[in-house]
Amino acid sequence: MKLYNSIKRAKEEFVPIDSDEIKMYVCGPTVYNYIHVGNARPLVVFDTLRRYLNYKGQKVNYVVNFTDIDDKLINKAKEENTTVSELAERYIEEYLKDSRALNVNEEDTKHPKATEHIDDIVEYVKALIEKGYAYESHGDVYFEVAKVEDYGKLSKKKLEDLITGARVSVSDIKKSPADFALWKKAKVGEPAWESPWGLGRPGWHIECSVMSQKYLGETMDIHAGGEDLQFPHHENEIAQSESLTGKPFANYWLHNGMINVNNEKMSKSKGNFFTVREISEEFHLEILRFFLLTAHYRKPINFSRDNMEQAKRGLERIYKSKERLEELLESAKGSEISEKDAEALAEVEKYRVEFEQSMEDDINTADAISAIFEMVKVINTSLDENSSRKALEEVKSTLCELGEVIGIFRMEKESLEGEIEKLIEQRNKARAEKDFATADRIRDELLNDGIVLEDTPHGVKWRRV
Repeated sequence: MKLYNSIKRAKEEFVPIDSDEIKMYVCGPTVYNYIHVGNARPLVVFDTLRRYLNYKGQKVNYVVNFTDIDDKLINKAKEENTTVSELAERYIEEYLKDSRALNVNEEDTKHPKATEHIDDIVEYVKALIEKGYAYESHGDVYFEVAKVEDYGKLSKKKLEDLITGARVSVSDIKKSPADFALWKKAKVGEPAWESPWGLGRPGWHIECSVMSQKYLGETMDIHAGGEDLQFPHHENEIAQSESLTGKPFANYWLHNGMINVNNEKMSKSKGNFFTVREISEEFHLEILRFFLLTAHYRKPINFSRDNMEQAKRGLERIYKSKERLEELLESAKGSEISEKDAEALAEVEKYRVEFEQSMEDDINTADAISAIFEMVKVINTSLDENSSRKALEEVKSTLCELGEVIGIFRMEKESLEGEIEKLIEQRNKARAEKDFATADRIRDELLNDGIVLEDTPHGVKWRRV
């Protein structure tokens, strides 16, 4: 399997540290609000990589942290007149609801919280000071970036440019504007913990280094997250971790591309900012998961209602092929595989191989899904009521296995039928308002999806072609 390693800017063969277990860390959310569609992309993409590795028989130790102490949490708690811990717990629960609805395998995911590892963080910071990489200043503790010769190797940023640039904060209590906080002195009314430097709380970057190394060891196989985390977050994780251990922090760095909304950068100020919960009011979240996998994970993807509708139709095609297999199996009798069955099985196996080749090529889910659609064509054109039970069972097993990899086939049949009923209601409303163009468009869309509408004296009936 080849993965694009962000630190080397190239694809390279993935070789795990331990053949018995792959160690994988994905930067999780700061739990002060509902997750948005941009947060959903790494959730889905890297869960899919984990699923594929499981499919290939490999065990994955999978860790996604929760940042439950941060300026954003403190400010939001003040706005809502609640505590930071209550706010964090509430949004952790909301995160898990959305994550499970996206079919993320939460049962096999570890979720360490920053506030549960304060003692570990304090010890880590003390060790960095003792090794000469960090210093205390007025109750804060900073990491001294100038001590790291290869700082910037992930983001390809030069230290001298950062010092003179506008993207780093300047402070007279830091040796250099590029130095970043490991420990922050407590402010009045904020949550704080005891430390050798007085009451305070951890900085953002130190949390991930401490928690990932506690659960995965000093060097992990894969560290993943959105490309917006490359700098400064992941760059600073590398600096502090490798300075302390003298070992590589992660062997492979994976970063997903950003999401645009209606071909514009997602932004609250532009009014094109959507939470996953808001999307769920219109679309089943399995559709969102499927949509997020229709583009290569490193490329930008454009979120829009039209693209979601297209993803829904594509997912329905796959569901309908599975339903067709189930219907054929209900009446299948023959056990002997005919020549026609054998040809179909060979085609299905060819597309399984193509699926695997695509996933092996840097998690190319777009091409992997194309292979599933080719398999669907075979199911719809080469298998019928004369096909043997054995052939039908083999094809269904293959389709379900690949569906499990991309995280589909969890949506209840009624959900799809509910979507059809919703479109019929929209068509009825359009006809009542004499908006016949919209009514015709909905009818044609359903027909393209294999749904025929019949206007009867008792209302609109529908059936599958």
